[in-house]
Amino acid sequence: MPQQPAFYARLTPRENLELFARLEGLDAKSESDRLLSAVAVPDERKSSADLSGGNQQRLNLAIALLGRPDVLLLDEPTAALDPHRRQALWDIAGQVRDRGGAVVFVTQNLEELARAADRVVVLLDGRVVFDGTHEEYEHSPEADVFA
Repeated sequence: MPQQPAFYARLTPRENLELFARLEGLDAKSESDRLLSAVAVPDERKSSADLSGGNQQRLNLAIALLGRPDVLLLDEPTAALDPHRRQALWDIAGQVRDRGGAVVFVTQNLEELARAADRVVVLLDGRVVFDGTHEEYEHSPEADVFA
């Protein structure tokens, strides 16, 4: 799931989901129904470009969840979400993890890092400067740099 919108702006949220579902060989109607409900994107007749930033982010998430992936790659997934929607996103990510999948996410939010990360990798100028558990990160010098 990219940080910026990655859908067709002129299509409605449902049309976007149905299109991407068909491209994946999935049942377009059932997948779009399931995901519109799961991420609470309004099923309105307006174009996706006219959605709020948070709704666009949730539509990105819905597209990423098509086909029940084993791995989610999320770039700043909660940047445009209110606290309630942030929790809903982490609940959905937890479902992927609970069924044996993996969730890899980029964040600058240290509270989310503490709550959601089992492993932390810190990049600085394109180089890995830390790789370990969250507990190890908390006691590392790199934690002071990014706090």
